[in-house]
Amino acid sequence: MEQSTPRPRRAARPGRAVGRVLGIPVFVNGSMLILAALVILVYRNYVRSELGLGDPLGYLVGLGFVVCLLGSVLLHELGHALVARRFGIGVRGITLELLGGWTEMDRDAPSPRVDALVSLAGPAVSLVLGGVATAAAVGLPDRTAAGQIAFQLAASNILVAIFNVLPGLPLDGGRALRAVLWALIKDRNRATEAAAWSGRILAFVCMLIALWLYRLQTLTLFGLLFVLLVVFTLWQGAGQSIRLARMTRRFPLVDLARLARPLLTVPAGTPLGEAQRRRSEDPRPNVVLAVTDSAGNLTALVDPVAAERVPVDRRPWVAVDTVSRSRDAVPALALGLTGEQVVRALQAHPAGQYVVTAGEGKDVVGVLRVGDVAEVLEPRRGRRP
Repeated sequence: MEQSTPRPRRAARPGRAVGRVLGIPVFVNGSMLILAALVILVYRNYVRSELGLGDPLGYLVGLGFVVCLLGSVLLHELGHALVARRFGIGVRGITLELLGGWTEMDRDAPSPRVDALVSLAGPAVSLVLGGVATAAAVGLPDRTAAGQIAFQLAASNILVAIFNVLPGLPLDGGRALRAVLWALIKDRNRATEAAAWSGRILAFVCMLIALWLYRLQTLTLFGLLFVLLVVFTLWQGAGQSIRLARMTRRFPLVDLARLARPLLTVPAGTPLGEAQRRRSEDPRPNVVLAVTDSAGNLTALVDPVAAERVPVDRRPWVAVDTVSRSRDAVPALALGLTGEQVVRALQAHPAGQYVVTAGEGKDVVGVLRVGDVAEVLEPRRGRRP
């Protein structure tokens, strides 16, 4: 699966870096190791029954199949990544995890055509790999380790290609469906919501089919649990797509001039209790305490959490500076940014609050709390404690 939504840059990713392929960072999630162990165990039993090989060779053949399978998933994701780069979309990395992988891109596709091409590139690669593996399976001697691996790779790649083109987000076919709807209705967010609901319907249908096959004893308990895990992942991914589309639609409501909280400045050395008293008497709502130097320049912002930790009886004796954060340590946002630019800036530089500046970036006109932006983008979720 492909993930094209810009994500916050984080110090720690949900995976370990294992290298670069064509300049693209590759990460492996710990869940992939669980799947690898299960595949090796199951494949060992299969090899022992089909080829009559002992445990050491059975494990070795299973490991070979896992390596080839990981290579197939990586090539699938490289299909997305290389086509995206062909159209000028930056690729932050590829992550391999339990149920496949995803490609992280730094921005959305600029047009429905590009969106469709990037989305279908992965299944196209899987289909080609399936064809090559099928030819190898036909050409190799029957009942050999190499022939069995080729056969399993052919089946798995063709299955991945077919499954991924099903029309529902977060599958690649769902992204292609979104591209078609986007071209028709000229609204990417509405197209995303429609494709995501299609994904949820698809997940529900897959669950019903799996339960029916299990009741007919066509599907084993292990197979049922695996399908239900896939169904759960599809449902969650579709829900995230719906949430993202609704948030994106509200980007224009993110107005720094309206959301920036006003400042109440106090000189350095002012007792915390006195500063809080002045704030309580200020008629403006949501006032943020700030500290200035002797020349009146803003030097720090009071950390409300640190301030609340100071016992009430000590606040008259604690200087406001001791519970403040340097102004230079707080990211800045220019007053003229659009709502989308604000959200992208928050993703690129995650923080709890930001100073809002005017002019050439020297005049601080207020403070933006990230929670205020969250409440605009998701009103119901933002009101929760």
